[in-house]
Amino acid sequence: MTGSPATQRLRTLDAVRGLAVMGILLLNINGLAMPDYAEVDPSYYGGATGANWWTWAIAYAVGDGKMRGLFTMMFGASTVLIAERALASGQTPARVHFARMATLFLFGMVHAYLIWAGDILVLYALTGAIAFLGWRAKPRLLLLIGIALLGFKAADGLTAWHHLDAGRVAAARGADDSQAVADWRAFERAAAPSPDEAATEVAAYRGSYGDALKARTQTAIFFQTVINRIAFVDTLALMLIGMALFRWGFFSGAWSGRTYWFAAASVPVLWACYVPLIDWLSTTRWSPLTMTATEAIQLTLLRPFLSLGYAALVILFVQSGHAAWLADRVAATGRMAFSNYLGASIVLTLFFNGYGLGWYGYFQRWHCLIVVAAMWALMLAWSKPWLDRFAYGPFEWLWRSAARGRFQPFRRSHPFANASQ
Repeated sequence: MTGSPATQRLRTLDAVRGLAVMGILLLNINGLAMPDYAEVDPSYYGGATGANWWTWAIAYAVGDGKMRGLFTMMFGASTVLIAERALASGQTPARVHFARMATLFLFGMVHAYLIWAGDILVLYALTGAIAFLGWRAKPRLLLLIGIALLGFKAADGLTAWHHLDAGRVAAARGADDSQAVADWRAFERAAAPSPDEAATEVAAYRGSYGDALKARTQTAIFFQTVINRIAFVDTLALMLIGMALFRWGFFSGAWSGRTYWFAAASVPVLWACYVPLIDWLSTTRWSPLTMTATEAIQLTLLRPFLSLGYAALVILFVQSGHAAWLADRVAATGRMAFSNYLGASIVLTLFFNGYGLGWYGYFQRWHCLIVVAAMWALMLAWSKPWLDRFAYGPFEWLWRSAARGRFQPFRRSHPFANASQ
């Protein structure tokens, strides 16, 4: 490998981020190609037998939440990195950070309402504003707070599951006077959308842009007022953990090779831990009650370790020097994570929605993997050549310019210079 140690550290960080932004699409594709609830329940739409079941099961064990978890940790790491750079250059870190979060929030609102409702940028902007308060805290404290938040989220989810399950059992026995029964019946009514709602969603997204806009607005409001509120605690936890690990040098490859190998070796073990969860979900036909427990277990107890295992695999790959051309392209994809994230939404909504090619709702679940592979190839193909010529990805440049209140230099003065320098 070539370049200074600092350059190599940045290359490693970028490569980890590149894996994360590519991996997020493995789950997002379901919300882009078919009704949103199919992302968590394959029996709702897209197929839940044969190849479709295997596609769901593998995606659930390998990707569900893990890539977003890794991306969230990297967001926390970037928060510290940018604050440190601002401080070193004589700027006020808080001013730089909150300007970035304010403009990110605006990008997220445009993305959610005009392009795709499954946006994560609004959640990141709001959570990132709070996470920044700890950017100068000691890593150990950040880690402990993050673990405590995850522990709270897991306990809250499992407690809710136990309470609702008790209500279900009591209701089945004919009891109707307890709070648990009332809560269970309210949960049962609101837990999952009906097949009629799926048909309505399909019709809207196969229709005109106006039809899609109306459906997207309703979904975006639900995501931002309900889903984002639920996801806030673990998102904040992972950002704080990412900040701590960045300060300790984990993401830049500063730890011992033995540690990274240990983390990487844990990946198949953690995958195996998903087998009983997959069986439980399948046996109960993806019951919302079962999901209440499995989400508490997998998102807070398994996901963080698996996300770090993936990061370790990328770090070991970059440090090995093997297939350096691929490592460079993954790192370039990570440097343009914002452009690749938004670009994927733009390209795929035009592919699936009725105001584009109109393939919405026609693909089975396993068909979507072909689209994902094509988008991964596109990300890897365009990111490095673009960065050989330009200082930033197009949306990174727009975000940076908006946050700083003036247009930033865009074209490289020396084409084909190392993108990490």
